[in-house]
Amino acid sequence: MIQLKKNQLLKIPGLIDPHVHFRTPGWEYKEDWKTAAIASIKGGYTTVFDMPNTIPPTVTEDALIEKKVLIDGQLKEVGIPLHYYLYFGADKHHLNEIKKVKGQVIGIKVFMGCSTGGLVIDDEESLHSIFKVAAEENMLVAVHAEDAHRLKENAKKFSGVQPYSIHSEIRDESAAIIAVKRAIQLARVYKTRLYILHVSTRQEIDLIAQAKAEELSVFAETTPHHLFLNSSDYQSLRGKAIMNPPLRSSEHQIALFSAIKSGIIDTIGSDHAPHTLEEKARPYGVCPSGVPGIETTLPLLFEAYHQNLLSLDNIIDLTSRRAKEIFNLPDCPNDYVLVDLSLEKIVEDKYLSTKCQWSPFSGRLLRGWPVITVLNKHIYNLESL
Repeated sequence: MIQLKKNQLLKIPGLIDPHVHFRTPGWEYKEDWKTAAIASIKGGYTTVFDMPNTIPPTVTEDALIEKKVLIDGQLKEVGIPLHYYLYFGADKHHLNEIKKVKGQVIGIKVFMGCSTGGLVIDDEESLHSIFKVAAEENMLVAVHAEDAHRLKENAKKFSGVQPYSIHSEIRDESAAIIAVKRAIQLARVYKTRLYILHVSTRQEIDLIAQAKAEELSVFAETTPHHLFLNSSDYQSLRGKAIMNPPLRSSEHQIALFSAIKSGIIDTIGSDHAPHTLEEKARPYGVCPSGVPGIETTLPLLFEAYHQNLLSLDNIIDLTSRRAKEIFNLPDCPNDYVLVDLSLEKIVEDKYLSTKCQWSPFSGRLLRGWPVITVLNKHIYNLESL
């Protein structure tokens, strides 16, 4: 149990975000690694895992190498030596590339349902092949668990102009449940290490708890937007509330907090996925899915601490300890964050460093903010960034 004296800054390990979309290459007008690195440091993050759904997607070894060159150049330009790892995208036309990148990537990303970027694995043969080769090569599989067939069938029920809230009906709880069941079964068959991204429902939690009880290597992530937003927020946020998987009802939020405390949920990924304000203002159906989040995740967690929803140990587990264990990351003793638990600030779009410069949490008063981030002995005073 962590104990603090009054007015004492809390020192915690540099945060690890196992789920970001920094939009390079191809979508640099939404975000790049220069703006994203500053946003990461301001959020207390010293390590990030970037996703492969870019243009072109990271589905070949050549694309992976080219992406690393771009990232390294942008980080050098901004002068922030951010630690990063990359996911490799599973693509049914490039499955032979997976073995080539062993040791070069943090895991294999599988989109079981459509999302931004168009990568999707919706056939059983490809899924079996991916889980099999991952087990053989001791590579982790990270899944976006929404069933593509269920999503298509649900979408057929609606036509014409629809409210943003319909997103939670089209991408309903069943779509997530079906996909999680299938992914866990494949992990059971092939003994694959499985990481289930952005868990959002009570039923998924129950399935993951059962898998953990069987001692399968199944791990779970949730996001700040699924913890701190719910389906009632469509009314005020409109297109800014569109993300995949969608917002759920408040009962699922309660289940997520409970699953963190019981150890069923291992990590929190910001799923930082910026789009421009102009894009998010489009009508439902052409409004892209995704929200920024890397700058606000830690203050949201500390606000939950102040509300007795989480302990400090829960927060450290979510933001660093469990990710180190799951992904076998090296210790980085020179990476840490100093947090002022008594600092109160309102989230204001104009002070955000993400290129899109908006937040679904804009206007919220949050208690507990990082004030200094130390990355490999580089000291960043966050007030001056």
